[in-house]
Amino acid sequence: MTLANATVQSGQHGPPGSPRSRQGGQAPRINRNAGTWFLVLPALIPILILSVGPLLYGVALAFTDAQSGRTRSTQWAGGLNFQDLLHDTLFWDSFRIGLVWAVGVTVPQFLLALGLALLLNQNLRMRWLARALAIIPWAMPEVVVGIMWRLVYNPDAGVLNETIRDLGLGDGRDWLTGLATALPAVIVVGVWAGMPQTTVALLAGLQNTPHELHEAAALDGAGAWRRFRTVTWPALRPVALAITALNFIWNFNSFALVYVLTNGGPGGRTRLPMLFAYEEAFRYGQFGYAAAMGCVMVAVISVVLAFHLVGRLKGGEDQ
Repeated sequence: MTLANATVQSGQHGPPGSPRSRQGGQAPRINRNAGTWFLVLPALIPILILSVGPLLYGVALAFTDAQSGRTRSTQWAGGLNFQDLLHDTLFWDSFRIGLVWAVGVTVPQFLLALGLALLLNQNLRMRWLARALAIIPWAMPEVVVGIMWRLVYNPDAGVLNETIRDLGLGDGRDWLTGLATALPAVIVVGVWAGMPQTTVALLAGLQNTPHELHEAAALDGAGAWRRFRTVTWPALRPVALAITALNFIWNFNSFALVYVLTNGGPGGRTRLPMLFAYEEAFRYGQFGYAAAMGCVMVAVISVVLAFHLVGRLKGGEDQ
């Protein structure tokens, strides 16, 4: 009898003395789930405490009549806050303004960032300096951006009105207090402040596009627009969808920039939903009512995310 036959007959599937032979042919099992949860917990605990916990508390608060002041006890109100919210024309006006603001900032932001990313992706001289300058607005806090643009829009000594006067185009105007100009002026600031992160994301997507595909398309006689449509955009589409959805959410939830620029004025023309909820909570002390507004905004954002995820899944299936 050979050594191999003796090993098989004895039930040993490895060399004598190996772990497999000592355990009757079964390898030791490792609990991989425990190790995975151990690695995830340090990141999961802060999310649960700082994000999920306050969100659930806010949802519960929306069903109460909570108000400021320690002497008054909070009572369960059911869906009364949401019923009042349905008939609150001021809130729905702010909701409409928020949608106009979010779309008005997100769309130009994406188009301008796409053009800038295509430019910065070219082999230009001092390209590193141009890329560094392009992200400066991203590095500035929103409060600083708001103060800076208030100086630009200053009706008496602002750069914008001084330029208009020097060009002989008129005497300028008060951009942030005019009923017709306040929202467009704020949208311009939002586009300027939010364009860098979109540019960086799109530039990263462009750099991941194989250069050989562009060379092959050029050899086939494809022009710049056809190369963009058939090579660049298909590779860039997942990044574009993701950054657009995130920008819409960030813009819809804007607070600090508009608060510093106009504080919701004039006449509520720039009062975004987040500003309206802030005023109800901290100016008028209606915490339960403000929490109901927050629930409505979370629902809107959830719908946007759902459409985004469905689009990504369909895109993955098509590929």
